[in-house]
Amino acid sequence: MGLEDFDIKVCEKPAAAEEKVLKIMTPGPVQVAGNVRLARSFITTNPDLDEGFYDFYKETCDLLAKELHTQNNVYILGGEGILGLEAACASLTEPGDRVLVIDNGIFGKGFADFVSIYGGEPVLYTTDYHRPVDVTALKEFLEKDSDFKYATVVHSDTPSGVLNPVEKICPLLKSYGILTVADSVTGMFADEFYVDDSMIDIVCGGSQKALSAPPGLTFVAVSSAAMDVMEHRKTRIASFYANLLAFKTYYEDKWFPYTMPVSCIYGLRTALDNVIADTNHLYRHKQIAYAVRKALEAAGLVLYLKDGYASSVTVFNVPDGLKDSQILKNMRSKYNVMIAGCFDILAGKVIRIGHMGNNANIEDVSYTLDALGKVLDELGFKCRADMKQVFLQNLEK
Repeated sequence: MGLEDFDIKVCEKPAAAEEKVLKIMTPGPVQVAGNVRLARSFITTNPDLDEGFYDFYKETCDLLAKELHTQNNVYILGGEGILGLEAACASLTEPGDRVLVIDNGIFGKGFADFVSIYGGEPVLYTTDYHRPVDVTALKEFLEKDSDFKYATVVHSDTPSGVLNPVEKICPLLKSYGILTVADSVTGMFADEFYVDDSMIDIVCGGSQKALSAPPGLTFVAVSSAAMDVMEHRKTRIASFYANLLAFKTYYEDKWFPYTMPVSCIYGLRTALDNVIADTNHLYRHKQIAYAVRKALEAAGLVLYLKDGYASSVTVFNVPDGLKDSQILKNMRSKYNVMIAGCFDILAGKVIRIGHMGNNANIEDVSYTLDALGKVLDELGFKCRADMKQVFLQNLEK
């Protein structure tokens, strides 16, 4: 029997593929560089049996740790960024634990679900969604109630674009003996981030944001204090896949708790090498974000936030009389650009432009703003200024 005896059907392209390649300017996933895509096509090994892969994996984890300015161990997990958030809560939470959930955004509040799933008692500290967390007000709260096993906070909230000062929030929490968990999936590699200086016990990242790899991986940096708490639990961690403790001795034992997605990790490593080689990436993010905000405001659009802007994403209110779906559809169909609306309490209310990682370049951002101005004009909103020109004028200011 030969190959000719089999009815082999070849799918020439995925069913969801576009006839033309869209310019992806969403707040993650972002555009992926050619060398990252190529790395994902390399011949793969059996990661469970190949000791050389354990070395490669550890080297990649150590490079991530260096770029995040931490001495803590980093572990790459096979799953999108949300897995890292759940794994942190699954690994720390025992039934009845009180957990402080710092809530000034959709993802901040979302931590409460993970805490509840694993039997903990989430206590929400809710503040203005239009601003970063006020550290002085948080201190006043903690003076009255600080009986928490750990606290969660979002470094950079993707739905709103707010950047919280974790470098002040987490040391404050630690001064009360509270472990800290931070979601920096969108923050790291777009804004300055020093994990150890910020006293973060577990920080979670993702491959598809400013690191500019495809979605599919999360990585966590875990302090010795957090690992000690996991090891001395009274109850077993109520998860297998989201159990961070299972990774503690992977290198010594040459054993992963599950088979690592080799191609994804090859791609992530190349994306990380790209970031390391780009010594100007944080400054570029900051400058582009500033210029985008100036352009939107000059056009008469209203930013969602009052202050505390992240360098990764800019969020503006949908103009009165328009629908987000109209704007998004026309951007995509007429100008081949994909930007994003939002969800939860912001569904239909805001538009998000992602300018992180490979999206943070002058050509793509200026094209996006030019297209946005034309779409708004076609829909009846008259921009007060040419957003592309204002953007370019403000890049060096």
